[in-house]
Amino acid sequence: MRAPIETLLFDFGGTLDADGVAWKERFYRYYSDEGLDLTADTFEPRFFAADNSLVGSLPPTTNLSETVCALVANLESELAHQSAPTDKAGVAGGRNIGDRSVRVASRYLSEATAAFARNRPILEVLRARYRLGIVSNFYGNLEAVCQSAGLASLFAVMIDSHCVGAQKPDPAIYHAAFETIRATPGTTVFVGDSLRRDREGARRTGMRFIWIAPHDVQIAEAQAHGEPAEHTITELGGLLKILT
Repeated sequence: MRAPIETLLFDFGGTLDADGVAWKERFYRYYSDEGLDLTADTFEPRFFAADNSLVGSLPPTTNLSETVCALVANLESELAHQSAPTDKAGVAGGRNIGDRSVRVASRYLSEATAAFARNRPILEVLRARYRLGIVSNFYGNLEAVCQSAGLASLFAVMIDSHCVGAQKPDPAIYHAAFETIRATPGTTVFVGDSLRRDREGARRTGMRFIWIAPHDVQIAEAQAHGEPAEHTITELGGLLKILT
């Protein structure tokens, strides 16, 4: 990694709360494990409908647990419109759907809590060397979510797409972070799990990019499109090897 690096900006969902797996993929896995019989392609529009309806609808003080519960409630509403007869009867895989929503939300929160515990010491090491920030396509309550996750104190800036009126990969959302902490694209690295949003946003803005994703995803992308990113990691701790 070329010097100088002064600032590290991170995506939130999939990057800080997991090892490079986005919310859509994780919630699809949770529901599949609950017995929901939908393909990933069929689940995707339902997830995004549930996700998009939260934007601007949550009070800015809504914490992580409350946010996830609201998302799952929206997802259950979207899934109720699908044609699986077991879901219409209120049962999925022999289990009550009302209980399912509790289990799904609890599973996300459990996995995210474990990820925060793993990643916080790494972020503390990085904060001693660089300015840290978050830039996320979010609902308008990113700061409250980071506060409830125990991460807010580590970041000099937390940019929420709803609050600034721009979404990744639009350069405007990154410039909101630059202006707040007086950073420059040439001395900033962006770390994220999405090639379409995070890498493309870094490219448009002039930042360097580090892609966090599971190894099998990296291999699949490389086979399909060639080398997907100059620097890749499978867990946040990999940053310490790249940046030192």
